[in-house]
Amino acid sequence: MNYVIGLDIGTSGIKALLLSDEGKVVGGVTTEHSPVFSGNGYVEQDPAVWWDGTVAAINLLLKEHEHVRPDVAAICCSGQMHSSVFLDKNLNVIRPAILWNDVRTSAQVSAINEGCGGRANAVKYVYNPVLEGFTLPKIIWLRDNEPENFRRVSKVIMPKDYINFLLTGNVFTDYSDAAGTAALDVRNRRWSADMARAAGLSEDIWPEAVESAQIVGRLKKEAAALLGLPESVVVAAGGADNSCGGIGNGMIAPGQAVVSVGTSGTVIAFLDGIGGEVTGDIHLFNYSYPKSYYAMGCMLSAGQCVNWLKNNIIKDISFADINKLAAESGPGAGGVVFLPYLFGERCPYPDANARGVFFGLSGSTTDGDLARAVMEGVAFGLADMYKLVERQVKITQLRVTGGGAKSAVWGQIIADILGREMNILSIEEGAAFGSALIGAVSGGLFPSFEAACAKCVEISKTITPNPATAETYARIHKTFSGLYQANKALFAENNWERK
Repeated sequence: MNYVIGLDIGTSGIKALLLSDEGKVVGGVTTEHSPVFSGNGYVEQDPAVWWDGTVAAINLLLKEHEHVRPDVAAICCSGQMHSSVFLDKNLNVIRPAILWNDVRTSAQVSAINEGCGGRANAVKYVYNPVLEGFTLPKIIWLRDNEPENFRRVSKVIMPKDYINFLLTGNVFTDYSDAAGTAALDVRNRRWSADMARAAGLSEDIWPEAVESAQIVGRLKKEAAALLGLPESVVVAAGGADNSCGGIGNGMIAPGQAVVSVGTSGTVIAFLDGIGGEVTGDIHLFNYSYPKSYYAMGCMLSAGQCVNWLKNNIIKDISFADINKLAAESGPGAGGVVFLPYLFGERCPYPDANARGVFFGLSGSTTDGDLARAVMEGVAFGLADMYKLVERQVKITQLRVTGGGAKSAVWGQIIADILGREMNILSIEEGAAFGSALIGAVSGGLFPSFEAACAKCVEISKTITPNPATAETYARIHKTFSGLYQANKALFAENNWERK
């Protein structure tokens, strides 16, 4: 029997899964770490934390399965998108990585758009708008604010690429992660010379981009020794977390879509091509399924909103208790509406100034109302993105994944607000599972993505929307949308964190 290790290099931890050629997840572990929030919208992380967590996760994973070490055929990583790892000419890390949810780069986004001759041209070059969270403006920020560090930069890669480099000694990225840099010509699968010229950068700063299932090397001697694995183990290029999450949910054909409620929230749908006018209101990215794409809306704070509530407002309580309180509150959250823009927003509002709001508090507001309002606010944000994605794709099959899918009350709220039936899979490991499936194809455990998904992916539960809540949620959704519009100018004027 052969095995593959799937990894997800996340913002808050490293997840590792062991998948057999029988399609079974044999084991899974997570090591935890935290980003550094330093105010002014800055969010950073030391890449060494990812490597230490990866080594620890793999060894913990295999501790209970020592006998499989000689039979591991492949390793494949997914990783947080957009986050920038700056390497010097000797491929050493120059400074902490600037993460995907860092919003310090508004001035650089404006400068890039100006260099392109306007936002429309930027979208024309890379099929996506240039946003604060993307990789390219982070590089320009470094040039503007840390010129000595910028002069040392030889390559810029993403988190999972850094792990692949330490595993193999080779520097690559894949198209799905490259698409999130705002520097890739997505349709033509090449670094955009037009965008490089507009930003005043050399294309050489980027690594070679390949398909997700392409093998980028084998374990180098030092990595094999740390992990207790043979040097024959192949390492696949892997993919962006959202892309791998789609694979892990069996999204490999037109009409299929996935709602994910993790730290951030996404709605993604399979595309076999990019046609028609591209406006930039949603993302169009390369997908981990060969020579395909996906449409995506991404909200910056989803599960993070519940974490924030638990850590700062309703303290000393479990997530199970949060769910119980939210269920007791009922649809409408006692009149409380929550805007989930804790770190700015990307979709449907590309607004780094946006912030969270509780609206409708009264003397009778309970902890349960606050918990329910947070869940409903995230669901309204997901619904806004879903409508935008549906303009690009006719969605016939919807799946839901992530921490939100594990909450019965939150899953029902999302189904009710979207008004769509949603399927939950028997394995809810998202990006790590998707990276394992990609690695299984790369390592020869399965001959194709279709064979891997047919063997490994199955639906365990279906959530059906409750029509009795439709009118209530339609009314509250109008209030939700109106709150952002009413406060948009105030967000920009009174962004205290950035003054």
